[in-house]
Amino acid sequence: MSDGVAKDSAEGSSRSSGNHQQQPQPAPLSRYESQKRRDWNTFGQYLKNQRPPVPLSQCNCNHVLDFLRYLDQFGKTKVHLHGCVFFGQPDPPAPCTCPLRQAWGSLDALIGRLRAAYEEHGGSPETNPFGNGAIRVYLREVRECQAKARGIPYTKKKKRKHQIKPNNVDEEAKSSSKQLPS
Repeated sequence: MSDGVAKDSAEGSSRSSGNHQQQPQPAPLSRYESQKRRDWNTFGQYLKNQRPPVPLSQCNCNHVLDFLRYLDQFGKTKVHLHGCVFFGQPDPPAPCTCPLRQAWGSLDALIGRLRAAYEEHGGSPETNPFGNGAIRVYLREVRECQAKARGIPYTKKKKRKHQIKPNNVDEEAKSSSKQLPS
């Protein structure tokens, strides 16, 4: 066992003592960038697995919609069907047989990453299948369906405007300096 250690350390020292300059390591990818790369590779593999395989240049919004539906089988969000006794209840008291689906927020984020990746890989924004109107309609329908099934209406969050409040010190000083009639 000690021979192996000596051999490893000898190899390590011969590698490090060489006159080779080390290449600078590329900066590690951010969480977003690595997820975008993983999503892009998954979508590419999905297209290759189609019969017949679909080249990326021929990909359209229908392929994207099929991909989103395919992903539903791996979802973890319970979406109650209309006939389910728990339909419309945010916290059902018992389990049911309703299907698990991909959550709307996950699909929305996925489409955003794939849309960016498509353009980074040379696709033009005008032909980007991930930015097609049919995709936006599908995502809206998924959002509304899931919100109804949970009994929680989806309301778009309004952006808060940061208003500068005028300094009320002058008004307070005026009101406190007013004398009460005697």
